[in-house]
Amino acid sequence: MNTIIGTSNKVLEINLSERKVSEFIVADQDRRMYLGGKGLGMKFLYERLKPGVDPLGEENVLCFMMGVVMGTGAPCTGRFAALTKSPLTGIILTSSCGGPFGMAYKTAGYDGLIVTGRSETPVCLKIDDSQIDFEDASHLWGKDTKETQDALNMGKHDGALVIGPAGENQVLFANIATGHRFLGRGGMGAVMGAKNLKAIVACGGAYKIVPANRYAFRSVKKRALKYINSNPFTSHAYRKYGTSVNVLHANRDGYLPVRNFRGGSHADANQVSGETMQEKYKSKPSSCKQCAILCGHKGTYPDGVHQIPEYETVGLLGTNIDVFDTEQITEWNDICGGMGMDTISSGASLAWLMEAGEKGLIRTDLKFGSPDGVSEMLKDMAYRRGMGDDLAQGTRRLSEKYGGKEFAIQIKGLEVAAYDPRGIWGQGLSYAVANRGGCHLSAYVVGLESLLGLLNPYTTRAKPEFVKFFEELTCCINSLHTCQFTMFAYTLEPPLSKYTPKKVLGFLMQYIPALAVKLIDFSTYTSLWSATTGIQMSNSKFLRAGERIHVLERYMNTREGISRKDDTLPERFLKEARECDRKKRTVPLEKMLNDYYELRGYDANGIPTAETLGKLGLMLDV
Repeated sequence: MNTIIGTSNKVLEINLSERKVSEFIVADQDRRMYLGGKGLGMKFLYERLKPGVDPLGEENVLCFMMGVVMGTGAPCTGRFAALTKSPLTGIILTSSCGGPFGMAYKTAGYDGLIVTGRSETPVCLKIDDSQIDFEDASHLWGKDTKETQDALNMGKHDGALVIGPAGENQVLFANIATGHRFLGRGGMGAVMGAKNLKAIVACGGAYKIVPANRYAFRSVKKRALKYINSNPFTSHAYRKYGTSVNVLHANRDGYLPVRNFRGGSHADANQVSGETMQEKYKSKPSSCKQCAILCGHKGTYPDGVHQIPEYETVGLLGTNIDVFDTEQITEWNDICGGMGMDTISSGASLAWLMEAGEKGLIRTDLKFGSPDGVSEMLKDMAYRRGMGDDLAQGTRRLSEKYGGKEFAIQIKGLEVAAYDPRGIWGQGLSYAVANRGGCHLSAYVVGLESLLGLLNPYTTRAKPEFVKFFEELTCCINSLHTCQFTMFAYTLEPPLSKYTPKKVLGFLMQYIPALAVKLIDFSTYTSLWSATTGIQMSNSKFLRAGERIHVLERYMNTREGISRKDDTLPERFLKEARECDRKKRTVPLEKMLNDYYELRGYDANGIPTAETLGKLGLMLDV
């Protein structure tokens, strides 16, 4: 077996139209400025993607970037990034994923893959350390994601990216599967489908990945595992109950999506909690490679073993359509997984349809609280049959066609995840300004507002500062590349955070946020990157790289027309109170938005200024 010290820095570029393959090496300066993963992918996308390109057209670009620390044995590092232009939103789409493809591709000797053009016929790319083959995939067309992966006859070191019928039929929120994990949001599967790219197979195992500084790496790996195994979220809550442990937090604090985000809490929420499903199905870990947190679970149901639905799926395909039957939710989760379709946008589109039916905008037999017809409609969405063809367009286009924009729960075209921001105002700001739309992972402020109880959820104070900080740190994490859940462990377990009394920590964060942000120790991430690459980097330069990545993405979106008008929330969150809230609160967005723009160095219309771009070394076409 060959050895790669740190990173191979080799990126393949494949043009499907011409069936042409080329290769280039990542420049040292690009590695320092953009780290890897999402960051490098963003730079490569910027260099290749012209504004105004049709996301489902031949000129769109798909970019897959492996994690810098992938293959080193560091905890929770079996993740990679994917980037493209979203057919659902029309802006830049980024995603993070575990699953077997990343490790297979990395150990085949490559750090990145850029796919351009369009094949005339269905194709499967097969990549190993010495050659790339374009194989006919006509016999795979029509198969679901599991059937496709089974038919590829992969070895133990191999991994694949595949689409199901939803991707083939260009459902605007079709996803890409690798194992039982997904590049989930915004329609990456539709982009693959539009390119007639059914699958990409990586044949791995040719290379062993060795950190450049082995001594430093062993030390930081030991520290990282210690932090993960000490933190209550990463060592217990997510490890034992999965992400649906969040159900009871959300229900308690009034941000659980109920009846198309009208409720906020529900008396039956416990029926779909992670705790209940663990007890009911005797769940066991079923997670990404190199995972130490083990948040993904599978359980034994009456009809066999199934993946336990994640919190977002429980929220959008369960509580948000007023269904609290875990076996029914699991069935829908399985359908979406097989079809290759995002559960968040699927559930949100169903909830919109149910409310539109209630209001007489459209005729439908689907109703809140009833599972009848949902399974069939999900399949109709994947195959674009009947009303399913409209639902496959997402809630923004649905409301433009039929009316009901005020209850289309989307931002910039992307359906909102399972956190009602009227109960967590910082998360509301994060949603409004998130680069990919209604994304909860751009800056997970709900962690401070609810799960940890360090910030008052019903104040605008300190929210812009923490949204900005978490956006930048998240970009670093997704460029390193590791799991975002490690943030609980790597920022809360270092001594300063761990041993500062909670009241003092909360006071600093709430009233002196600029100081609090500077005191947060995230050096575990920086040390992992430096030990792996052999390139020394300070915490400040590491975080500055995160800022650079985030602002570049924002700038690319502004070239597509994004501005202040788009940095908003669904009307329901701004004008209607939750049914569970006696104080009838809505999200006071404007003040937070103004303060955020000032911190970011954007103008009043939300556009990065030339000065801001210059300070970050982004001397672009301005």
